[in-house]
Amino acid sequence: MTKAIRASDTPYAVEVESGKNYFWCACGKSANQPFCDGSHSGSDFRPVKYAASETKKAFFCGCKSTASQPMCDGSHKQV
Repeated sequence: MTKAIRASDTPYAVEVESGKNYFWCACGKSANQPFCDGSHSGSDFRPVKYAASETKKAFFCGCKSTASQPMCDGSHKQV
């Protein structure tokens, strides 16, 4: 599988709303980071669904190296 493009050196802090679905960009090409805009079309990448169970600030991975997609796990510090 092709390696994702690093979109950011830090996570994206996003206010998410309980009950809403968010689709995280896994390829790194989206112009609407951290969310998918369809830029992965024609590749093996697919967006990752995040279903917000509560209204809060969520930290979505920006480096695309997280082991806990779509959330940041600190991988950007090692990459």
